[in-house]
Amino acid sequence: MKGLQHRYCIVGVGNTAYGRNPGLSQLGHNVTAIRAALDDAGLTTADVDGVLTKTPTSTFPGLWSTRVAEALRIVPKVCATIDQAGASNIGLIQFAIGAIELGQAEVVVCSYGDNPATGSRSSYAAPKGDAALAGLFGAPSAYAMAARRHMAMYGTTHEQLGNVAVAHRYHASLNPNAQFQDPLTLEDYHNSRWLAEPFHLVDCCPVSDSGAAWIVTTEERAKALKQPPVYIEGLGQGHPAWDFHRRGDLTVSGARVSGEAAFRNSGLGPADMDFCQIYDCFTIVPLITLEDYGFVAKGEGGSFYEEKRTHLGGELPVNTSGGLLSETGMPGPHLIIEAVRQLRGAYAETERQVEGAEVGLVSQQGGIMTTHATMVLTNQPA
Repeated sequence: MKGLQHRYCIVGVGNTAYGRNPGLSQLGHNVTAIRAALDDAGLTTADVDGVLTKTPTSTFPGLWSTRVAEALRIVPKVCATIDQAGASNIGLIQFAIGAIELGQAEVVVCSYGDNPATGSRSSYAAPKGDAALAGLFGAPSAYAMAARRHMAMYGTTHEQLGNVAVAHRYHASLNPNAQFQDPLTLEDYHNSRWLAEPFHLVDCCPVSDSGAAWIVTTEERAKALKQPPVYIEGLGQGHPAWDFHRRGDLTVSGARVSGEAAFRNSGLGPADMDFCQIYDCFTIVPLITLEDYGFVAKGEGGSFYEEKRTHLGGELPVNTSGGLLSETGMPGPHLIIEAVRQLRGAYAETERQVEGAEVGLVSQQGGIMTTHATMVLTNQPA
């Protein structure tokens, strides 16, 4: 993040319960999470001059950030709703930094909230377009094609995919707010029903009601606030963009381009990361993402999980709260929340804390590996 006028921080995080929240609307999930983040930071709505939101996936309402601002009784200087699907959460942070750099705001809240489990799922209601004619309905069938190709090219096995589900469920078992907390064994994995081969049900993230929010401001403002700041050291984006079936290689994501940018402007690299919070809508995704970031060579992601190197206490703990597969199926903001809390040492004296955590990576992805964003966070200014 060289060349910026200010050093930027995340100073507050908040979330709702995860799973099923009957009676709490899309708007209510955003407002509840934002109020929790403000309380976490020791701020009030009067301090906020920017409101940025990700579009709720289940219905895609228009002018969403303005509706959230009105519900909070905020008249913002800056507002926007971004749609990069699951990559939007880091895109919001990049937008917030740009707004503050230009002197348009000082304290910006970012949020996502949706209620597809107890509310509407209209965006997922029926197959659409040419893909429907080919039998491709929803994300599972498309990601299953990526998994099949990875298996054919690199020898990745069902057992290795199962180890992703097992590892993330183990971390969720240590998380009292996770949607799924019961431990999962490989036997359970193989016994779960098929969804879209090679995926069993537990290869796929759940449908969840959830809300999450985080607050971005400058280091100068952060020093006077309630929590120790977490520094935004690197940001990157890289978007394959084209329709999935038109890409030349189904086993690559935007993580390589996005990660190179984030590592370059942070001055750090894969070897410096103490943990990763990786978008894991399906079990194949962390394998591809870790490979594309350069943590392991292409085709070695499966063995990396199989050898338990991604477990808490291992070489590179991944998705320490359970991720999309087990904590909540919401599209990625909870990964930011978890990274901030790990860097604060919020779980000290528990099994869930990454020992000596000082630097972490957050990965966000949208569509069928269509968009990608990367963020490097630290708890000490570089």
